[in-house]
Amino acid sequence: MSKKHRHEEHEEHVDESWLIPYADLMTLLLALFIVLYSMNSVDVKKFEEMSQAFSIALSSGSGVLDQTTIVKIGEDDGKKREEEGSKEEEKKDESRQAQTEEEKVLEALIKQEQEDLEKLKKQIDAYIEKQGLTSDLETKLNQSQLMITISDNALFAPAQASVKPESRELAVAIGKMLQNYPNYQVVVSGHTDNKPISNAFFKSNWDLSSMRSIRFMDILLENKQLKPERFSAIGYGEHRPIADNKTVEGRAKNRRVEVSILHSYIDPVNAHKLTLPDK
Repeated sequence: MSKKHRHEEHEEHVDESWLIPYADLMTLLLALFIVLYSMNSVDVKKFEEMSQAFSIALSSGSGVLDQTTIVKIGEDDGKKREEEGSKEEEKKDESRQAQTEEEKVLEALIKQEQEDLEKLKKQIDAYIEKQGLTSDLETKLNQSQLMITISDNALFAPAQASVKPESRELAVAIGKMLQNYPNYQVVVSGHTDNKPISNAFFKSNWDLSSMRSIRFMDILLENKQLKPERFSAIGYGEHRPIADNKTVEGRAKNRRVEVSILHSYIDPVNAHKLTLPDK
């Protein structure tokens, strides 16, 4: 009789079926953290869709991400940048407006000065015509100044700096016309030809031209309504000729006194149009 062999019971194995849902859960959580970490700015709509998807995947009645406060980083930054841009634009608008106002004021001042000097030029031209001085005086108005040019023989004896008694009336008349325009800078400049001079009174043409400008300015300032602080005198000698010193006529033109009434305001657009006396 054969012996029945009794099989030994197999050892009981541990149930590991729980690992599958656990691994799924870990995978979902890992995916969630990766997505959250990678998002620089949150798109609200996509975030809500993702929330619903995770809620369904986790099979819970209420979504894990429901009622979660969403920090709208991108939206907040956008609003902040928009506000800063708006403030910056407001500052630029204010700056442009202020600049426009300044330009309008400057244009008005330039226009007023031009009208003043045009009126003064007409008065001087009328005086020149009336006194028969057209060969000795001329006026020229440009963007920088009104210039009155007076030949030396209308004011001085040869090689002298004292204004001739009969010529004082001219200086007095010009001073009287200038008193109606007291706020302009006035420069009186003396000029000579290139013939050297050296005597007991004047060492050079610099001396002669400087002294002539000063003596003429002295008569202008006898008018007490003029402001001395707005006047200046200068001598250029022979160094700023307006004609050829090789001819008698040219040298006569170069011997002169110029009275310049200067613009206080210059138009920046037309500044390049400013002209100096003809050479």
